[in-house]
Amino acid sequence: MKLKAIIAGAAVAMGVYANAAQAEAPEKEFNYVNDRFADIEVLRYKVPGFEELSLNQKRLIYYLNEAALWGRDILWDQNCKYNLPIRYMLEDVYNNYKGDRKTDKEYKAFETYLKQVWFANGIHHHYSTDKFVPEFSRKFLERELAKLPSDARWRSMQGELLEVIFNPEIYAKRVNQAEGQDLILTSANNMYEGVTQKEVEDFYAAMKNPADNTPVSYGLNARVAKDANGNVVEQVYRLGGYYNDAIAHIVENLEKAMQFAENEVQRNTIAKLIEYYRSGDLRTFDDYSITWVTDTASQVDFINGFIESYGDPLGMTGSWESIVNFKNIPASHRTEVLSSEAQWFENNSPVDPRFRKDSVKGVSAKVITAAILAGDAYPSTPIGINLPNANWIRAAHGSKSVTIENITQAYDEASHGNGFNEEFVIDQPTRELLDKYLFITDNLHTDLHECLGHGSGKLLPGVDPDALKAHGSTLEETRADLFALYYLGDPKMVELGLLDNPEAYKAEYYKYILNGMMTQLMRIEPGKDVEEAHMRNRKLIAEWVYENGKADNVIEMVKVDGKTYIKINDYEKLRGLFGRLLGEIQRIKSTGDYAAGAALVEKYAVKVDPKLHKEVLDRYSHLNIAPYRGFVNPVYSLVADKDGNVVDVAVKYTEDYIPQMIRYGKDYNGLK
Repeated sequence: MKLKAIIAGAAVAMGVYANAAQAEAPEKEFNYVNDRFADIEVLRYKVPGFEELSLNQKRLIYYLNEAALWGRDILWDQNCKYNLPIRYMLEDVYNNYKGDRKTDKEYKAFETYLKQVWFANGIHHHYSTDKFVPEFSRKFLERELAKLPSDARWRSMQGELLEVIFNPEIYAKRVNQAEGQDLILTSANNMYEGVTQKEVEDFYAAMKNPADNTPVSYGLNARVAKDANGNVVEQVYRLGGYYNDAIAHIVENLEKAMQFAENEVQRNTIAKLIEYYRSGDLRTFDDYSITWVTDTASQVDFINGFIESYGDPLGMTGSWESIVNFKNIPASHRTEVLSSEAQWFENNSPVDPRFRKDSVKGVSAKVITAAILAGDAYPSTPIGINLPNANWIRAAHGSKSVTIENITQAYDEASHGNGFNEEFVIDQPTRELLDKYLFITDNLHTDLHECLGHGSGKLLPGVDPDALKAHGSTLEETRADLFALYYLGDPKMVELGLLDNPEAYKAEYYKYILNGMMTQLMRIEPGKDVEEAHMRNRKLIAEWVYENGKADNVIEMVKVDGKTYIKINDYEKLRGLFGRLLGEIQRIKSTGDYAAGAALVEKYAVKVDPKLHKEVLDRYSHLNIAPYRGFVNPVYSLVADKDGNVVDVAVKYTEDYIPQMIRYGKDYNGLK
């Protein structure tokens, strides 16, 4: 599971040797903001501490980065089968355009569209999953395409691609979550072909054994389609199978990375991942996950593979992603403190004891520094991760939880002075509270969410891990957020030395309710429902506690000078409401109560008040704050001496968004 921020490449120069290491710019010269277009701001992030790693650690990161970048095109194809040929076509136009790039309005609109497509890893918005609407004409694109070679690789599909781009009725939504519709037939992703939702659900239901206490994550690494005889089959993502060419490059670089593993456990972990890519066997993936969880000694770490299922309307197939990272040793103190107290948190949870773990196993947590972001973690990236997702592995072997602090730092640095607090926070004392404590409480919320929240609680025997179906992702994020919110306000935080003021938690409570009820609406188009799982989660929590706290006036929505503000009157009672809802969400999860879960989502998490929505959009428009943010990656290069021996790995932060995207498309074209 991953946690996303609330508010808010060309090769990583791999395989290219530099003659000398490049010195990074002084801190005061580092510009976190790189580009701005449409509803997106592209940032840079630093990789502090990289220079202090050993040469072998740097080379390990280098090849893990290579393995990460070679998976990029897999995600593009998973998101929609037309994404790659459309990208090839658009990039050809961009690279060969001879007109005025600065003043031609049609070209400028084309460039913005291409930037959006790059950012979303396809033609659908990365968050709303709605298809982008081009603001340039079809005639403009047809005219530019006519100037390109007749044998261009997309040429035979040109008419079809243009129809997909310009016809709003075709492939309108990448992931449809609307209740009562066939979620597969109405979703544009490429994880299914020629099958209905019922056919897929029946297909996997026949595979599952309710008595199996160690079930594999069915469908995690497969596309479901029909064979020539009309039978429903899996097209498995593996060497020799679906996505063979890209996976071959991933495996090649994982094999190179193995040479520089820090220890035998890490070497075995990489070897097991390679074995899984070769076979596609989900039992092997479970073996890899268990081995990966046990590797707590290595400073360098990574995720790589088909992991999170938010891109699948049924919540089964994993989107390809990778994050390569290393432990931030000083900052990891707080996560280590939390993980060491995991049993205390479980025992004192406001959850029915039937649904608590008797013994919390192997919770390891750390603060990390991201070295590279790839696949579904790029350009938009999570700020925290808890893996593996398999419930039985969590229960028997534990999990790894991370907070990505160089990413949260970049968000924070880029937000200074943007006027958000002045516009939306109710008064000066509350703004001062947020200024003083929000960064630490936000990070601590992430720590609690990932380190303990996802790993808490248990399913009752015989409950299907997929019982909550399309609402599973939303309710799981709700559960982890509630766990974090409840304990953030516990005196235990001060007792453990994680906060220095028992009132500090109020900063996160205020920001969370403000975002869930109001400010996240900036991400929704007028007339649209809330559909993304993390947004639904936050809205569900905020709206539920608002409604259920009315009798005690816990939260008010007040008008000041014609503007709506959130006012929290009783933070302690608000914490109690978080605890009550956590108890109910855990019950739903533990018992597989789909009906109750669906009712909560549909009542509190989906519908938007159009009047409030308009007000939020109007107020944001004056601030010029981008609703969404993502990143360009640093550029790494091997440094060789005069004899060709690698003596260092250099990191640079100078590559801009467009050059990185063009280079990635050229150098990491894994599905030609």
